[in-house]
Amino acid sequence: MSKLILVVDDESGIRELLAEILFDEGYQVQLAENAEQARSFRHGHEPDLVLLDIWMPDTDGVALLKEWGEEDLLTMPVVMMSGHGTIETAVEATRIGAVDFLEKPISMQKLLSTVARAIKEGAAKPQPVVSDISQKLTVEIDGSPQHFALPLDLPLREAREHFDAIYFDYHLQKEAGNVSRVAEKIGLERTHLYRKLKQLGIKVSK
Repeated sequence: MSKLILVVDDESGIRELLAEILFDEGYQVQLAENAEQARSFRHGHEPDLVLLDIWMPDTDGVALLKEWGEEDLLTMPVVMMSGHGTIETAVEATRIGAVDFLEKPISMQKLLSTVARAIKEGAAKPQPVVSDISQKLTVEIDGSPQHFALPLDLPLREAREHFDAIYFDYHLQKEAGNVSRVAEKIGLERTHLYRKLKQLGIKVSK
């Protein structure tokens, strides 16, 4: 069965172009011209991916993303789109739960590679944890097991920040504090990574 993609953009030309490209690649496509239509569709369906424009007249994409997160409806990968994108907006959207960010004009190759990767990663969603208030994470660093506790009885944003801190700390330990290598390994631009580490209170030497 082909994957269902929800495209949310207030510009009809962009919606139609994206739909045409995605249809040609064998995807099912649902179009929404504003946050209200996207909200209504999401309440009745769970798409495999959402392409969500940031700048829309009624509710902007970041606000809608935040809303879905608070309502536990952010169960599918979301890729943000914007023609006026800033690094800060992209980082904020990623922190809230977006898996990637596309800057307009979007090339067909970039669109298709991002969509394919996001859907593949979204299909490997972790299963919910039975009723424990924390989940123990065990990873190996230089052959030695390291144990981390991830509290699950926190608000979503705080839990995500807690996980982010564990995630970046793990990779920094693994790469002996080399931020450039960590950035390359996890696929994040180095400046973005420094900003994220500063946000989380993780000190590194430049």
